[in-house]
Amino acid sequence: MFKQLFKVLFLLVPILVVSQKTLIKEVNHQSQTWISINNTIKVNEQLSFLADFHIRRNDFLDNENFYFVRFGAGHSLNNKVLLAAGYAHMWLAPTKSEWNTFSNENRCYQQAQWSSKIGNKSILQRIRNEQRWQEKIANDQKTGDNRFTNRVRYLLSLNIPIFKKSTMPTLVVSDEILFHFGKEVVYNTFDQNRIFIGIKQSINPKLSFDFGYMNLYQQKYSGNQYDSNHTLRLFFYYNTSFKSLAHFKHHESGDE
Repeated sequence: MFKQLFKVLFLLVPILVVSQKTLIKEVNHQSQTWISINNTIKVNEQLSFLADFHIRRNDFLDNENFYFVRFGAGHSLNNKVLLAAGYAHMWLAPTKSEWNTFSNENRCYQQAQWSSKIGNKSILQRIRNEQRWQEKIANDQKTGDNRFTNRVRYLLSLNIPIFKKSTMPTLVVSDEILFHFGKEVVYNTFDQNRIFIGIKQSINPKLSFDFGYMNLYQQKYSGNQYDSNHTLRLFFYYNTSFKSLAHFKHHESGDE
């Protein structure tokens, strides 16, 4: 009896060790810098155009991570609720240093955004749905295949005044959680979480920026591998209207 039990244990131990290894969470820590310009151009009180451009780099600024552009149109239901939809494209850098081929991603998105206030604190909530076609790369070559996923993301952002003067910076704290679904999403329905803390500062009535630290915690398709990206984030926000642009162009022509 003991011999049979020993044989069973002898066979099970390697299996249990291998299984335990597959359950161990592997976290890769890396530093990043993320810079963007986010534009809103109002046509009238209801209609606006949106355009963003983003650059993210690894190892602070040393290596490329991605380049990203996004365009869209927004419709304001009132001064609190904005609906928008559009298209985006990403050029994702190779994951291995010896590779050179960028992966293309085409993306459609729809979103609803709600702004509110509690006292002097501004609250922004946004839910965004994305359809993503990600180009597959193998051995530094394009395969001609795409991975399709649908991603849902929810953002909660708080803008908290810390000075009496409105011209002084305000504190920004935000968190965005992202889930995605698709045929190839088996082990990581949870995609990533982005928590940010920093300051927001107005440069003039049309241009402002936020600057601070973001931790981007992303689960890989394997399920037990994660990236924890310690990110220095600098986002610019430019808000204008066609009327202002036309007025600026008129004055510029007059100067010539």
